[in-house]
Amino acid sequence: HVGEVAVNGLLDYFDKPQYLDQLSKLKKESVGNSHQSYFINDHQWALAIDAATQVSVFRKDLINFLPSSWNELVELAKNNKILWPLKPIHAISSFYSICNNIDNPFNPDLKEFINKKTTIRTLMMMKEIVKYLPNECLQMDPIQACEYMAENNDIFYCPYIYGFSNYSRYGFKKNVLLFSNVIDLEGNGPVGTQLGGTGIAVSKASSFKEEAFEYALWVASSDCQKNIYYKNGGQPGNAVAWENEIINKETNNFFSGTRDTLEGAWVRPRHNGYMKFQDLGGDIINDFLKNNLNEEDIYDKLNYEFKKSFVQ
Repeated sequence: HVGEVAVNGLLDYFDKPQYLDQLSKLKKESVGNSHQSYFINDHQWALAIDAATQVSVFRKDLINFLPSSWNELVELAKNNKILWPLKPIHAISSFYSICNNIDNPFNPDLKEFINKKTTIRTLMMMKEIVKYLPNECLQMDPIQACEYMAENNDIFYCPYIYGFSNYSRYGFKKNVLLFSNVIDLEGNGPVGTQLGGTGIAVSKASSFKEEAFEYALWVASSDCQKNIYYKNGGQPGNAVAWENEIINKETNNFFSGTRDTLEGAWVRPRHNGYMKFQDLGGDIINDFLKNNLNEEDIYDKLNYEFKKSFVQ
């Protein structure tokens, strides 16, 4: 995690004089805040080579329309047509994605958790859907959900899931999955989903730092991302690749179809200590979704643990 890295000195930073021009170019070619999400404490600790956030996924051959409201989503759930990966880490990811769309984006710099009203509203929205889902969803991750949807014909929609472009390529699985933006819940657009993705970094202990920096910069470059990286199954983090017509055609518009959600994605807290809260918070939310627990007690636990995460 970038906050722990910055404090503990595990990595070397990229923003050295000889790399500044390349960094400036990569920043301009970032999909949403992918590049900037690795900048903390005045340094660039990694380069975005994979851009991802929670989007939606569906089977075009099975679904007649995409839900455009929470009520429509509930109706699909009642008809047993939805999967939603909600193992703890993904439960808290979806929680954030919904919170940020129905209210102002969560600002962790204030060192206060999301307000009580929005937290409880989101928890109850999630619970409303979960009661109609297969029990397996509460231990499911995005790849397991995609695998099931690609190989079976009884489920055809997932509202919040990290996208994997390989599933949109013909021949990858039995059936093709299409990815789209998330539901706009309050008229603000498909914004606020939790940003994910992957960064490439250089160990501070490396004996070949110059070579490592050059290699990392090449992997993140538009030329590599739109060619060898994509052609070998990679999911690019560079906007030039995302806008490439051939790439979009080959992936059934995976990139153009989810771009709005990526551009509006929210950067999760990055302070040293957050990772422990992320694990605890995911367990707390997952437990709430599984059991008959009081939502106000859940809010109190989340608020307490989040504040505690700043105390080192």
